[in-house]
Amino acid sequence: MPKNPFTDVWQFLTAATGDYLSLGNWRYLILALFWALLLASIAVAFQNWREDPAQRTGRHLGVWLVRVLIGCMWFEGMLWKLPLPVSGGLQYWTEQETTRAAFEFHSTFLKEVVLPNMKVFGPIVFLAELAFAASMILGLAVRLVGVLALAYVVQLWLGIYRPGDPAEWPWSYMFLAFLMFLFVVEGAGRSLGLDARLRREVPAVRDGRGLIGWFFNIAG
Repeated sequence: MPKNPFTDVWQFLTAATGDYLSLGNWRYLILALFWALLLASIAVAFQNWREDPAQRTGRHLGVWLVRVLIGCMWFEGMLWKLPLPVSGGLQYWTEQETTRAAFEFHSTFLKEVVLPNMKVFGPIVFLAELAFAASMILGLAVRLVGVLALAYVVQLWLGIYRPGDPAEWPWSYMFLAFLMFLFVVEGAGRSLGLDARLRREVPAVRDGRGLIGWFFNIAG
């Protein structure tokens, strides 16, 4: 099959990419999780559109689309963090960061703390990227998770900052960081996402009452 954007998308949606295939039959479970998130996002967006006239704008639709696509990006990036506890790809790029980090203390931390404990950090990285993906796709707690994702991306930017082989363009990480920043500032989950539904349908969240209301008004 010739390689182009359409075939790449199709392979991702059908668990036929190299990262999926390396998981064996487990890839079908991961694919089912992705489709569950995507269909849930579409269902939530439809309910918001139907029930709240204020959500029926091109701006909200555009923010939802970009947010979901970035969530898909996080999900695809998560795939090569498998299998657990330590994938070869994560091990390799962590080693790259120990020699290419912008600051010596960062390199030392990765070399002396992270690498010797990859069986702990591997699952943490996987779960972090899964949380980023789920939050963006569903539009849930986007402000809180966006801040965490922003910090995560800045770490990658600084970790692969120096020239090396394979070459990395530092600006690619900064563009993703800028998007995360905009999602946080704009509260992107309030555009056809679960954050919008919670603010509309859960009285404590809508009125900002109690711990739940306070948390979701900050997180979403």
